[in-house]
Amino acid sequence: MAKRRLHAHCLCGDIKIDAKVDRLRVSVCHCDTCRRWCGGPFMAIEGAGDVTIAGIDSLGVYASSEWGERGSCKRCGSALFFRTKDASHYGLSAMACTDIDDAELSEQIFIDSKPSWYDLANDTKKLTGMEFLAQFASDEG
Repeated sequence: MAKRRLHAHCLCGDIKIDAKVDRLRVSVCHCDTCRRWCGGPFMAIEGAGDVTIAGIDSLGVYASSEWGERGSCKRCGSALFFRTKDASHYGLSAMACTDIDDAELSEQIFIDSKPSWYDLANDTKKLTGMEFLAQFASDEG
């Protein structure tokens, strides 16, 4: 299967991101950090690879944990990506991407952190924070 090229940009257009994905799947994170960072659940295109970023002078990177960091535009504030510090895993903001009307909402993570006053109607895989993090622990050993 051929990889699909994605294009994303911030609100002001200073930062442009190109990436490739095997499948166009969106994962929704309900963790406290994501909700504070982008004003709601973070919706990410998972499995982005071959990521190139133009406008790097406008890019702000914040180390949000021991193993992850978040990228946003210093000029307009757009939340653009979550990545591991070694850049081996990118979650590219679905809201920053163009031409993704055919995306599939595949999973919701940190479902135990989601406020009770909203629910997504889509039938997706749902993982608690512990279940999600356990996936990474099992991948290492």
